[in-house]
Amino acid sequence: MAEAFADPATIQGYHVHLYYAPETRPVAERLRTAIEERFPQVRVGSWHDEPVGPHPVAMYQVAFAAEEFSRFVPWLMLNREGLNVLVHPLTDDSVGRSHRVCGLARSTAAAAHRDIAARGAQAVKERSASGRRASWS
Repeated sequence: MAEAFADPATIQGYHVHLYYAPETRPVAERLRTAIEERFPQVRVGSWHDEPVGPHPVAMYQVAFAAEEFSRFVPWLMLNREGLNVLVHPLTDDSVGRSHRVCGLARSTAAAAHRDIAARGAQAVKERSASGRRASWS
């Protein structure tokens, strides 16, 4: 029997994760400033220069309401300046299914996101096995 399709009405908002490396942090800083100036209704999260939660590389997160998707995401698509980006919905299973299955990735190479997702899943397993608590922001 086929699984039922997910209902988009369950989306409570979105997260965008912007990934950077030490050499691209200045680009990430410039983009972050532009986001804060142009989109005061979004919430820009902390810098994570080390892996955090399912994110195995440096990143920061932007949280926003579903109503902002049509304004913010197209702008980001045009202005990401080469940074890898993951957009995922906030649902009852935001960390699990939303990151792995429901996310939209824009990266310099599709393989880069597959690698990030695989390393993120491995990092979560390792943290769980070690008893360390995972952080998800």
